[in-house]
Amino acid sequence: MTEQAQIQAGTVMLSDSAVRRLSEMTGSGEFAGMKFRVSVSGGGCSGFQYGFSFDDTVNDDDHMISEGGVDVLIDPVSWDLIVGSEVHFAEELIGSYFTLRNPNAASTCGCGVSFSIG
Repeated sequence: MTEQAQIQAGTVMLSDSAVRRLSEMTGSGEFAGMKFRVSVSGGGCSGFQYGFSFDDTVNDDDHMISEGGVDVLIDPVSWDLIVGSEVHFAEELIGSYFTLRNPNAASTCGCGVSFSIG
C-alpha cells in the first residue's frame, strides 16, 4: 500500500463536488456557518443507512475533517463504519444528493443510502 493510500484509508475524504456544494450551502442562507454531519444508523434495506445533516454543535469525541473552508463532523461509531470513504455530491437525472463511496460496504441498496458490512 502506498503512503497516499495509507493516509486515505485512515480518514474520510471529500470529493471536489462535495466541497463545492457544501461551500455554497454553508456560505449563506439557511445553513450559513454550520458544519455538515455524516452519520450511520441501523436500518435501511441493507442493514445500515447514511445520514446527512447540518449542525452547530461539535461534540468532544467528533472527528472533524476540514477542506476548502468546509467542516464535516463524524461521530466515533459512524467513523468506524465509514473510515476510508469519500463524501460525494452526485448530480444525476434523478436528482442531486450527498452519498458515500464506502470501500467497507459489502453491498449497497439501489438508492445508495443503505449498506451492509460483510
